[in-house]
Amino acid sequence: MIYRNITLRLTEALSDSPVVLLNGARQTGKSTLTQWIASEIHSARYITLDDAGILAAIRHDPEGFISGLSEGNVVLDEVQRAPELFLAIKAAVDRNRRPGRFVLTGSANVMLLPRLSESLAGRMEIITLWPFSQGEKESIKEGFVDAIFEDTVFSQLKIKEGRDSIIQKIITGGYPEALYRKTAARQKAWFSSYITTILQRDVRDLANIEGLTIMPRLLSLLSARTASLVNFAEISRSIGLPQSTLKRYMTLLETTFLVQTLPAWFTNLSKRIVKAPKLILNDTGLIAHLIGLNEERMKTDAGIFGQLLENFVVMELRKQISWSRAQPQIFHYRTQTGREVDIILENADGKVVGIEVKASSTITGREFNGLRTLSEAIGKRFQRGIVLYTGPENIPFGPNLNALPVSYLWRYGIEKQKRK
Repeated sequence: MIYRNITLRLTEALSDSPVVLLNGARQTGKSTLTQWIASEIHSARYITLDDAGILAAIRHDPEGFISGLSEGNVVLDEVQRAPELFLAIKAAVDRNRRPGRFVLTGSANVMLLPRLSESLAGRMEIITLWPFSQGEKESIKEGFVDAIFEDTVFSQLKIKEGRDSIIQKIITGGYPEALYRKTAARQKAWFSSYITTILQRDVRDLANIEGLTIMPRLLSLLSARTASLVNFAEISRSIGLPQSTLKRYMTLLETTFLVQTLPAWFTNLSKRIVKAPKLILNDTGLIAHLIGLNEERMKTDAGIFGQLLENFVVMELRKQISWSRAQPQIFHYRTQTGREVDIILENADGKVVGIEVKASSTITGREFNGLRTLSEAIGKRFQRGIVLYTGPENIPFGPNLNALPVSYLWRYGIEKQKRK
């Protein structure tokens, strides 16, 4: 099993929380990780709600099912399939708040399902497992997110990953099963069946809706617009859906972790700020499949490469945030006059790091204009500005301003050990 960098946070949560929910998109490795933890670290009985008999028993009498379990720890896999379990678990926890008693996994974001999240408020810690990070693929625990909030000077690293290597990583993505497929054709077959499973099973579990046949088209349309501002009116016209229906479908795609939004960052600034979120999908391999991209087209189409590179960087940062010490929030920034910063990270102390993502292999200095505007606007809160690009060198462009190779994301700030 490939070590998951979220493991330490998960075991820490089990030491003091009666309920821990590990959620994330289907096929990101939640079942594999929780089964390993249940057998090796946190002795627990494993029960999957994919078993028709188990699911029938729960739906018949959820309270009886929970009370019939032994007093030991239990893993309940794919718990979103039986929402009625949450109230039964709440009652059991209120009787006995022993830490680590219930480990839940789910392929739906309970924070977007208020009835479920509210039922275990104050009793449950929620952790998200994303597809593999680049570091996890190489058994490395990345620490870039923590490093950029420290008062350190970036050192030079020997960078082997050039533009072609980055493109290959983007096309492959991070889903475990897709990585194990040896050819592009076999990866394509896996992604096709994956989308079908999500739409025919998980979406139907969450909402009994008609028109599921349009969802693959919608996903492809969203993939082509990744890293751009969400514009419901334009998407509605393009696909021929009423905005009310489109927003409902978008919520379902967010709930199943396929689609993410990057909210706009704003504070008490005098300038007007664009507040629309950016559209992000959870995996660039999935995006490439949905819009029919291959490595050759990525090499010749600078526009689409730039879009997917930004999506790639946002998701690598989101993965690292999930196990970082800093735990910053992530945003984008754009003014009405056109100044923008692709990614904003803000920690609990209010310190801000701005990151621009550029597909070019050379930097002229103009790429820092948005970062300089941000620095002038927020003053001492500005920790540093970074331009991630596809060249090989760490180049300083002024106090707290650096152009860094994209691969610094998983090559710099490694926490202590390279895991076997």
